Amino acid sequence: MADPVRMGILRFEHYHANFWAKAFKQSEDAEIIGFWEPDDGLADMAVATHGLKRYAEIHELIETCDAVAICSATARHLPLIEIAAAAGKAILCEKPIAHTDEDCKRISEIIAQSGVTFMQSFPKRFDPINHEIKDILKSGDLGEVTMVRVRHGHNHGTLTPGFGDGWFADPALSGGGTLIDEGVHAADFLRWVFGDPQSVCASISAATLGLAVEDTALAIFKWQNGLIGEVSTSWSFAAAGTSIEIYGTAGTILLTGVDIASRPSADKDYLKIYKLGESGGEWRTSATVPTFKTGVFHEHVAWSFATALRRGDAMPITLRDGWCAFAMIDAAYRSVTSGRFETITYPD
Repeated sequence: MADPVRMGILRFEHYHANFWAKAFKQSEDAEIIGFWEPDDGLADMAVATHGLKRYAEIHELIETCDAVAICSATARHLPLIEIAAAAGKAILCEKPIAHTDEDCKRISEIIAQSGVTFMQSFPKRFDPINHEIKDILKSGDLGEVTMVRVRHGHNHGTLTPGFGDGWFADPALSGGGTLIDEGVHAADFLRWVFGDPQSVCASISAATLGLAVEDTALAIFKWQNGLIGEVSTSWSFAAAGTSIEIYGTAGTILLTGVDIASRPSADKDYLKIYKLGESGGEWRTSATVPTFKTGVFHEHVAWSFATALRRGDAMPITLRDGWCAFAMIDAAYRSVTSGRFETITYPD
């Protein structure tokens, strides 16, 4: 096996950089070289928290690395990807992949032309509870699935001082509010489990926090086979219970504890499955504990990237996955403006 992957982190603007830094330090497949962060406050935090070496020049860091993990504000993904790709370095990119469709296209062109390895971050794909859901659906125990609901959000908007001053609340840097920030997790989950929906209608509100971006959003997706899916998200959920609901003609799946709002609400029986039988129906529960509940969630993205890169395996989540999830959210925003269902345009 090759030597451990020499990793560098580009920016600590996104809080998930802290999870990735911890994960790379723990991984046998990675060696973290240091980070580049022009903001002194964020840089001081990274040094104090993780003991990492700060590089004053981005090119100096990149030259010493095999790969980089990008955790900047979303609008800054493109220029950082361009720099890393030009140096021939593999790239792990925080979600969402970009804040505009134009940036998605340009990122795709850069990666195709450079030939560097790219992985998009979607941590729900690594949670064993979600793989269990996929297995149940594959078994056919639920019959024909007719409706799915995904609620994903938190309360940082109302409880975290200064939340509205961050780049998340600046549409020029984020591309939107809770719909793109939290909703993109739900969008990828829906694609990964049920395939590509064809259209979407959405509504958003900024009334609760009064920011330049929405703090509450609801989107309804439709599939060609008649399946209807709902994504509801917010930055001001005080508390919540069920995170995912899947309804079929022969059974039901309910899952809790897999977003910040619902994590404190349960300490067992996170996944519940109902199945019809000849004498009626019955509920059963799974013994699986979601990784989100354990507090080790985003780390799996970093571990998977380093392991796949060191072994020469294909990346488990692709650039196209990132672009397709963005396309779902982008169409939802277009629907907010048009007031009607909008067709989702996926990349070729």
